[in-house]
Amino acid sequence: MVVALVGSYFWSESVWLPPNVTWQDIEPAADKPVRYTDYTHLLFPVPLALFVLLLRYLLEVYVFSGWGIKLGIKNSRPKKADYYPALEVAYLKSPKFNQKILIPLSKQLDLSDRQLERWWRKRRSQDKPSTLVKFCENAWRCTYYTTSTVYGIYILWDKEWLWDIDHCYLGYPHQGVTDDVWWHYMISLSFYWSLTVSQFFDIKRKDFWQMFIHHIATIMLMSFSWVTNLHRVGTLVLLLHDFADIFLEAAKITKYASYQKLCDCIFGVFTVLWIVTRLGIFPFYIIWSSSIRAPLLLPMFPAYYIFNSLLCLLLVLHVIWTWLILKVAYKALSAGQMEGDIRSSSSEISDSPVQSVDDSGRSPAGPANSSNSKDNNVKSRSNSATNSHNNSPKRTPNTSKKGD
Repeated sequence: MVVALVGSYFWSESVWLPPNVTWQDIEPAADKPVRYTDYTHLLFPVPLALFVLLLRYLLEVYVFSGWGIKLGIKNSRPKKADYYPALEVAYLKSPKFNQKILIPLSKQLDLSDRQLERWWRKRRSQDKPSTLVKFCENAWRCTYYTTSTVYGIYILWDKEWLWDIDHCYLGYPHQGVTDDVWWHYMISLSFYWSLTVSQFFDIKRKDFWQMFIHHIATIMLMSFSWVTNLHRVGTLVLLLHDFADIFLEAAKITKYASYQKLCDCIFGVFTVLWIVTRLGIFPFYIIWSSSIRAPLLLPMFPAYYIFNSLLCLLLVLHVIWTWLILKVAYKALSAGQMEGDIRSSSSEISDSPVQSVDDSGRSPAGPANSSNSKDNNVKSRSNSATNSHNNSPKRTPNTSKKGD
């Protein structure tokens, strides 16, 4: 009784549909002039997500990993740290190095601060995935986004709302769904369901919760648009988002394969496309049309404001990620190449090179400093050998020249 009451209130026509429209009006039926969306079809992407995960596994193991190895990408993992039960428990509680918490452990285990720090650094590296694993993950995503974008352009090319967004609202809600749009929706939903699950097993990154919110918001947005027959706007949002992501994943792939110049070029293209699509077309065309044009073409209803709110939530996430992208772009311009990852790994495990501390307590030199150091050492040894030769007694016939 309570469930039925809550269900009737939740699915109230005054909330989900425009005025004077009932669920019976948009219920799928063979005798109706258009084919309406069926809310029960939203269950299909759940088992399809399992198929997507299986497909991803097969491609990563049998295709992408072999491709990566041929490109010279190694699957090597760092050596495991020595096992100390007390340190392991402390690490699992908080992977971030905290000197104050670990002082009692150093005394208990009879380890110096330097030994403790070295163990912590090695244990942290132990959790870092190999470059080949990251390559395969990005190759899978690049493959999906490319396929989805090409398919999206193909099915929407002859759709009137691709060229005139007003057709997303004209005649609403009596807009039929075609087989190609149906498949586009189901496959996209299954992909985002798979990402929501695999995110807990994939490489952990700083923006874990932002991405989780993004996946949930995308699923909710697509589900709402499907139930309320707003699938035309949904297809445009999908196409717009998938396009720029192709170049993001491609930039990571080329970086892991050590094609740095190609990576820099692709990253530059990605940055421009991201800003144009996510901060240009999306807010000033999609959200503008749904907020300004739509009220002029059809009567508003509560669910439409929910739909618009989710679009704005995606925009907020875009702004956050744009800031991260611009930071990477600035560092790339300063360093002369892209370093690290736009969605970098967690604060404990970074994709970019991190300076460590050697046994003497000094930070190792960077590439430039290392090169200068080598030159200075060569010059020093050369001068030392020359001085040794010049200062040797001339009567000694077998002067040693091992200084070199």
